Amino acid sequence: MIAHIINTDAGGRGIGRVYLEYRLSSFNFMEKATETFLDNLDKTLVITGFPIPPSMVPETDGPPGALALVRAVEDLGGSAEVLSYPEVLEAIKGFGVSVAGDVEVSNYSLIIAIETPGRASDGKYYSMSGTEIIRGAFDGIFLEAREYGIPTIAIGDGGNEAGMGNIRGLIERYIPLGRKIASVVGADHLITSGVSNWGAYGLVAQASLMAGRNLLLDWDERKVLTALKAGGIIDGVRKRACLSVDGIGLEVHEKIVELLKTVVNDALGD
Repeated sequence: MIAHIINTDAGGRGIGRVYLEYRLSSFNFMEKATETFLDNLDKTLVITGFPIPPSMVPETDGPPGALALVRAVEDLGGSAEVLSYPEVLEAIKGFGVSVAGDVEVSNYSLIIAIETPGRASDGKYYSMSGTEIIRGAFDGIFLEAREYGIPTIAIGDGGNEAGMGNIRGLIERYIPLGRKIASVVGADHLITSGVSNWGAYGLVAQASLMAGRNLLLDWDERKVLTALKAGGIIDGVRKRACLSVDGIGLEVHEKIVELLKTVVNDALGD
């Protein structure tokens, strides 16, 4: 049920069809990703941040999910650091996250990429509209982690993110401009979602079921998006700072979180 909830295609991008076919070949992708998450969270690096053309300001999709993952890691006894663009790190500094400095990949036990650009087949990075992204990217760190054999989990919603190379064929088939924008960067585990933040919340929800306690219980979507808006982080569709993600209003995101919380509470008998 969690996988179905987080893959609701509210933005109409085509990720719903991608998810249904992906699930045919990887039915337990949520469970497998969560097992890796729980088994390797001692020192976790969470990478996020997606610059939006033409301003190249990062968007509101990604950072909230990253914060939720960091909090879950710490609640479960691990440690986590965030790697992102300066604007994002400034906007979320009030949440007490540890910021990654000079990243030495081999020092980490797990690396998670959520909504961060992954290079296409021509080596460039693209938005969903096919516009080139002219700003430094972090997918090289993700690739380096795979070379070291460090477990990687990726979360994406459009096909142009690091990790979506696992299902490049589906992206090319079902996502508009997929042949141009599809990332070639893969991951050990890929979580698809209608909004990448929802994929992170889904991972936390699945971890809650396996850990026996609701790690999403006190999550406050409004508080996080308010901080991002104040920091100038923009909605990637509306291209302005507002209380929305991917063109979808705050209330929808709050309802998705509440639904996940309820599903977890029901399964745990709370």
